[in-house]
Amino acid sequence: MKIFLMRLALAASCAAALTVSGCAYYGYPVPVSAPASFDRSFAAAASAMRDQGLAISVEDRASGTIVGRIGEGAVTASVRQQADGSVRVQFDATGPRDPALIERVSRGYDSRMGR
Repeated sequence: MKIFLMRLALAASCAAALTVSGCAYYGYPVPVSAPASFDRSFAAAASAMRDQGLAISVEDRASGTIVGRIGEGAVTASVRQQADGSVRVQFDATGPRDPALIERVSRGYDSRMGR
């Protein structure tokens, strides 16, 4: 009886090992990024500017222009729909006391866009 139980336990463990080794793991699917929409890009640009403490003085969706001011400086975002359907966002700064401000706004925009 003891030998029978040992053989049964050995057979069960071999069956379990074969079952586990037969499983396939394919990992997580690679995310497919869709082209950015104008609305999403416009909102991300405005939010990135607010995140850096800029007070938005112009937010004109029709022209794709956002102007944020902080102290003596200003940052302007231009959001443009390209002919191929992509969206181009450009940040320009005038007179900022903080030379790294535009870089932080740009990084904030990229972060909000999932880049």
